[in-house]
Amino acid sequence: MSIVSLGLFDRSRLSEIDQACALCEATDQSAVCSACADSLGRSRRAFVCVKCALPGASHEVCGKCLSEPPHFDSTVAAFHYQYPLDKLVQSLKFGADLKLVRFFSNAIAEAVLSSAGENRLFPEIVVALPLANQRLKERGFNQAAMLAAGVAQQLKLPVAHGAMLRIRETPPQSGLNREARIKNIRGAFACDTSLVGKSVAIIDDVMTTGATLSEAARTLRNAGAERVEAWVLARALLERS
Repeated sequence: MSIVSLGLFDRSRLSEIDQACALCEATDQSAVCSACADSLGRSRRAFVCVKCALPGASHEVCGKCLSEPPHFDSTVAAFHYQYPLDKLVQSLKFGADLKLVRFFSNAIAEAVLSSAGENRLFPEIVVALPLANQRLKERGFNQAAMLAAGVAQQLKLPVAHGAMLRIRETPPQSGLNREARIKNIRGAFACDTSLVGKSVAIIDDVMTTGATLSEAARTLRNAGAERVEAWVLARALLERS
């Protein structure tokens, strides 16, 4: 498998040099200029569910997480998944616009740091949500692995590439409701790394219902993880019922 496919890319290629903003094309040292970055809808911890980061829960646990608790303990999201952030995410995933990786990784790391209280302990290991083999072959890289590498570097945490594997091909989750997503993703992951007593952060780009990340967290718990956090670039504003 290539280095890019694993997310272990040459970060010197993404150094801060003058480039065109991915949204307005203004010249800036970041892939997204400061003006456009300020316009993105940031997720505010005080106004989201502490469990799944769904907006509108006022830092309480939302009704869905109370009735059907996910296997992860908490979620940190940098942004709400809405225009124009959705355009940027699609540019990375489907247009291989790799210059966005640094901007996205920094945004996740900043969100994690801003969520840290006085007694906040960071997870001991960072893992990326594995991509289905067919989609990895088609795309050539796993954007979650790239984000995980960047976030781990920013926060000085070890990243465990290959700790979690995708062992079953599944149809895309897009277009499915919550129940269908849970059924679709069941048993799709495996972890042959001992995580006994460890605290782990799973990184992905977008959380819609949380079904995929919850299944991944279940897999990590079966490997012994004591605590699992979900760190995502963006959280969908409304779940599919």
